This record gives sequence, C-alpha cells and structure tokens, in this order.
Amino acid sequence: MTHTLYALGFLFLLSQSLVSARHVSRSCHPHSSRSNTNSSTHSLPGVAAVGSSPTAPAPSTNGGSSCFPSAGFVMPSSVPSSTDGWWCSPNTEYAFLGFSYEVTACQSLSKLNTDFADIKNTFGSRYVRLYGACDRDGFYDDIVSAAWNAGLGVHALIWFGFDGGNQWMTRRDSLVSSLTSNPKAKFVTRGVQFGSEPLFDDVLPHSELASQVTSLKSKLHGVGIPVTVSELAYGYQERGGAQDVLDAIDFINVHMLPFFSALATFGAAAWPLVETDMNWFIEHGNGKKMYFDENGWPTVTSPGVQPNSMLAQASVSNEEGYFSMLDSHCEDLKLGPQGGIGWFAHIYSDEQEPGYGIYDDAGKKKFPFKPRTSC
Repeated sequence: MTHTLYALGFLFLLSQSLVSARHVSRSCHPHSSRSNTNSSTHSLPGVAAVGSSPTAPAPSTNGGSSCFPSAGFVMPSSVPSSTDGWWCSPNTEYAFLGFSYEVTACQSLSKLNTDFADIKNTFGSRYVRLYGACDRDGFYDDIVSAAWNAGLGVHALIWFGFDGGNQWMTRRDSLVSSLTSNPKAKFVTRGVQFGSEPLFDDVLPHSELASQVTSLKSKLHGVGIPVTVSELAYGYQERGGAQDVLDAIDFINVHMLPFFSALATFGAAAWPLVETDMNWFIEHGNGKKMYFDENGWPTVTSPGVQPNSMLAQASVSNEEGYFSMLDSHCEDLKLGPQGGIGWFAHIYSDEQEPGYGIYDDAGKKKFPFKPRTSC
C-alpha cells in the first residue's frame, strides 16, 4: 500500500500542471478487517449495444424508461435473448452515476441486495463501481444477482492489490468465467476495470498492461463487455503518457482525488484541480467516454491518507463541499466526450473505507447528499 515519500517541493512543482502528482502514499485502501475532451463522435464499444455498433434504445414495453439502467426502467421477469437496445446510450451517462463499493468483506447476497437497493432507491444511482476484491467462489455471481434485483449496472474490477504476486490472474480468469457463463452478467456489467492504479503502482509495464487489456477485450467480445483501466492521470503521465494503454482501453475511468494535490485548499474550491486532470484525459483520450470513478475527499487522515498542502484538511465540511462543487459543475461536465463525464462517489460507507463514505460507521449520512443525475 505504501510508496516512497516524494519530496514535497518536487510534488509542488509537478502539481503546477499535474494534479495527480499528489501522492504521499496510496490514498484509498480496502479494509479487510471490516465485516460486513473536447467532445467527439467516437462511440463506446460494446456499451450501447452488444456485438454491434451502438443502436438507439428500443421503445419501452414495460411501462417505464426504455433503457437500462435508467431511473424508471423495470427489470424484465426473465433474461432477454439479446442486449440489442438494452443499454442506455453513453450520451446519457453524465453527472452523478453512483458509488464505489468495496467488497473485501465478501458481503453476503442478502447484504448486497440491501445495499444495492439503497444505492438505487435512496440516491437515484445507475451504477456501482467495485473496489477491492473478494475471492470467494461465486461472489461475482452474487454481485450480478443483486445488481439485477436492484436495477443497477456494474463496473466490475480485476484487483491487483498492493503486494505484488499473480493473484490478479486468478481473479481475471474467475471473472471472465462468470461473465461468459452467467446469463444475466452481460445485462448488468457495463465494463471491466483493471485496477486499481496499476500504472502508478508499477504493477506491470504499460506495454504489458495494454496487451492484457487487448487480450481481455478479445475474451469478452462474445458478450460485448468493454474493458478499461482504473487509474490516475499521473499514473499515465509518469510513464510518458502510456498512450498504448489509452489507445487499448474502450473507455476511461479516472481517479480524481484532489485532496492530495500540493495546491489543494478546500473541497469546494477544487474545480481547477479537477479540470486540469480532466483536460489532460480529454486531450489524450481520443474522444473516449470518461468517468470519475475513484473520486472523493476524505473526512479523516491515516498513515496512508495525508495531504501535501498545509491548507488541505480532511473534514466532513470539505467532503460535502467537494461533492457539492462537482454537482454545481454538472453543465461543464456535460460538455465532455460522448455526452459528458459521469462521476461516482468514493465510497458508499465509512465501514468500507474510513473517512471516504457518504454514510458513517453507524450507517447515517454524514451530510445531505442528493446530487443531480442530469442537467
């Protein structure tokens, strides 16, 4: 989890142009002790329709919205024969999308059902983005069941972890098996991420990571599930841009954690820092769809969560200010590639990631949270 401490002065110089050169150590870490771009016309492969170029959603036949996972969509009583017309257009996926959800606790299906229903019904979420890893056999099938029951899409994850080793390969193969054998999986899985921060953590050379992305895309072609990497701007930048990875991925999942910038002040004032990294991805992303997936501001510090600016403070007011600021820039985010940039709140609960949750350890909201899902 920990990384060599960068000299603060060096960080400050880098941060004049690179918001993500802000790490003392990795900012977010799953806690296993817990129990329970300039706009472009480029389409997002394998998302709007499976196995074909994107098509307009089919007319509604269920009395609600016509595409998954829109707010009024009613899940069918049986698995459809095809995903043609199933997914909402990427052009509708901007503003607040949902939560990062940490799975190291290997939540039961009952717990997943309860949390996913809350994520959908209380906050109007469309997606969960998985974080961490549960290696229990059949766990992703439980994720699929809970997501289907709640009407949520999923950004699945192949977790590398922080300790090296090749366990990620077993996780990759297990996930591929579930995605290609579970009949509901392709109807709820919007994409698969390699992560988290494999470039910043130097897990693989960027050329090998690009090759892994290409290989996984081939394995998932039959079910039409696209592939990405969950990464910081700085993770790419410190490797000369790693354009081979950006070219290989189908869409861009961006880590946006401005608390760690040497220029950070208050959460409410973080838009210029967000905009710097956002614009870098727009410039280098070839018009691909973008999401802020690991995205937030902590309310507490820890050995791995320390600011690089004396003005940056971990507090509830700053976390609230950060998300309110993002919500206020809905119209700006809507100008991003393919209909705009969507964002997740990292993370659902402090029980999963101390200090980052919208809920505290007692299961109460730390502040009013109801960001816009459109504008």
